[in-house]
Amino acid sequence: MFFKSVSRMRRSVSFRIAVWYSILFSLSALLVIGIFYYLLSSYVNHKDRQILHAKLDEYISQYNEGGIPALDLAILKDREIDKRVSFFVRVAGRDNATVFLSLPESETALDYKYLEHPTFRPRWVDLIFGIGHPTEEISTPLPGGLVLQVGRSVKNREILIDRFQEIFAGIMIPAILLGFAGGTFLSQRALSPLRSLIDMVRFIIDTGKMHNRVPENLTGDELEELIVLFNGMLERIETLIDGMRASLDNVAHDLRTPIARLRSVVEVALQTDPGVDGLREALMDCAEESERILTMVNTLMDISEAETGVMTLKLEDINLPELFEEVIQLYEYVAEDRYVEVTTQCPPDLTLRADANRMRQILANLVDNALKYTPVGGRVDISAERRGEEVAIIVEDSGEGISAEDIPRIWDRLYRVDKSRSRRGVGLGLSLVKAIVQAHGGKVEVVSAPNEGSRFTVSLPAGSRLSLEGLIPNISMK
Repeated sequence: MFFKSVSRMRRSVSFRIAVWYSILFSLSALLVIGIFYYLLSSYVNHKDRQILHAKLDEYISQYNEGGIPALDLAILKDREIDKRVSFFVRVAGRDNATVFLSLPESETALDYKYLEHPTFRPRWVDLIFGIGHPTEEISTPLPGGLVLQVGRSVKNREILIDRFQEIFAGIMIPAILLGFAGGTFLSQRALSPLRSLIDMVRFIIDTGKMHNRVPENLTGDELEELIVLFNGMLERIETLIDGMRASLDNVAHDLRTPIARLRSVVEVALQTDPGVDGLREALMDCAEESERILTMVNTLMDISEAETGVMTLKLEDINLPELFEEVIQLYEYVAEDRYVEVTTQCPPDLTLRADANRMRQILANLVDNALKYTPVGGRVDISAERRGEEVAIIVEDSGEGISAEDIPRIWDRLYRVDKSRSRRGVGLGLSLVKAIVQAHGGKVEVVSAPNEGSRFTVSLPAGSRLSLEGLIPNISMK
């Protein structure tokens, strides 16, 4: 169990971020300390060589003024002034024989073999001073074939550099630990919204409840944007699920009635002896109820085809006045029974390139809705007009209207403004209208208010330019 937890932690994003942050932090600290070490070392070396050159020039000047005695006197004065003077001075002949030698007081021996080949630039030599210390030496020729060699132990410099290296090692270990701790803290803080998101997804998977939301920290970063989008997606999904549940309830309710009638008719026919005529009538009732169910299913399929873009449209030039007349004749008796006056107004030569059957469905559903919600003695006006490159079909009624709350939802499948379901219909008409209009590349709009009637406007691409002059006579049905 422990090893599984460790393995899971190693695979986590926060652990990888902490490790990478620690590595980058350590490398940055190493780079800074390395640069500081290089600058310090370069500065100390440069400073020591400046001192060595200055001392060489001083001793050359003393030798030129008074020879070796003057050189020896200058060295003694230097040591009287500062007991810590650690220069060695040697004057060698042509055969490398030592003519003059002055050693620091702390050193007692010198191995001359390291000075047999003098150079006239600074160099490192290993001179045996006591137990031996690295020494930097510089040489210069003197008159008479002699060579002046001045050197200085770099023991103090080495001690300083070694001390710095110890400090460097002591700093890097805490720096690595600090980098890992800082990376862990920052990764935990930065990924806390993501963990909240994961916890919410796990909660939804485990419980199936979608009413909770991920807390928004208002940081303004990408993670906050992700959380905002996720919460919006949850809200949208919850709305869709609620709509699906409501739709299923509506479908179940609307299918229950025809199915119950089918069963009732069959049971009555089986339990009695209705005769041939009775059986024929029972079969006709069954066919009628089956037709209602089939109509609902076909309408749902048509809406799905239109919304997914797979609906096949047989485009042709449609004469709108003729289309209006066909639909009015279809609803003529309904209008007469309700004493509703239906009028049309359309240019006689106005045509529209569209699918004729689908246009009949659009107009029939709009007129059916208008008649359904218009009270006795009301009025329904159907008109069409050319608007630039579009043709607008308007169906306006003097019915009970639609509230502002219901207008956005009237296009949803199986949504019915009449919650009591006292009127016929299944709530698919307007959904089908919108789907077919959009399949034609158009749009449908509604303007309505309670007790003020409704005005539906379908705008479709015209497809051709035709004259709008002249109007056909009004058709009235009372």
